[in-house]
Amino acid sequence: MRWTSALAIYFLFWAFSVFFVLPFGVRTSDEAGVARVPGQAESAPHTFQAGKVAIRVTIVATILFGLFMLNYHFGWVTPETVDLFDRLGNEAS
Repeated sequence: MRWTSALAIYFLFWAFSVFFVLPFGVRTSDEAGVARVPGQAESAPHTFQAGKVAIRVTIVATILFGLFMLNYHFGWVTPETVDLFDRLGNEAS
């Protein structure tokens, strides 16, 4: 695999990891004991710390990408492994 392909795949893992990480560690204004701003949703976070989120996302994405690359190299999970309906034409002997 070319390094540019690996970099693009890592970027995809990073972008998808944002959705896994964002809900964790969020405190609303009510949980923080602070009055809400008029018009603010009850579920809105009290503060947003982009640096912490970026570090967490990078850690998760790096772990997932590492597992992906190990699978790419060693072939643990292949299309034949997840072919539940024998669409690839492999007959069990």
